[in-house]
Amino acid sequence: MALVDSVNKAARRVPAWLLYIVAVIPPVVMFYWAVTGRLGVDPVKNLEHEMGELGLKVLIVTLAITPLRKFAGVNLIKFRRALGLIGFTYIFLHLLVWLVLDVQILSQIIKDIIKRPYITIGMAGFALMLPLAVTSNNLSIRKLGPKWRVLHKLFYPAILLGAVHFVMLVKGWQVEPLVYLAIVVALLATRMTLPKRLRAAKS
Repeated sequence: MALVDSVNKAARRVPAWLLYIVAVIPPVVMFYWAVTGRLGVDPVKNLEHEMGELGLKVLIVTLAITPLRKFAGVNLIKFRRALGLIGFTYIFLHLLVWLVLDVQILSQIIKDIIKRPYITIGMAGFALMLPLAVTSNNLSIRKLGPKWRVLHKLFYPAILLGAVHFVMLVKGWQVEPLVYLAIVVALLATRMTLPKRLRAAKS
């Protein structure tokens, strides 16, 4: 309990806007590594992969915030919007690297989206995140009212599609993507059972 109190006390002292500044560092470092040959023999592919995986990790942390508060008492809610936007930005950069530095040819991009299931699934997940990123501001919350919460439930299928995209992307059955998918499924299951438990506790 003392540890939880210490974490919550430290979290209250950290402004959410600081995350946006820190979030700039990984893409800059990765791009520097790519241009200086530190990302291996295929720096574009490795940069694309690293950005996508980092984005998925941040989104998983975002998804874990509510269960952490409910089950562990760790309150990081103030960081949820910032983490969600940061995760989206990393995924956007992942997509941008693929579009601009990897494939480059528009006709080939369209063919890949249509013919390659893992790309189709990844693009579908990104499309679901777009309205969430656009409406992640106080003005949209006021304008949309209760509809805002309904809209932002799109985050759940979006992150699931992202995890499935990662599993399908890698060659063979590698452990790491499967672990990410298992964590996402577990967290989504937790989110689905939480309302039922709360209703049962109140009755």
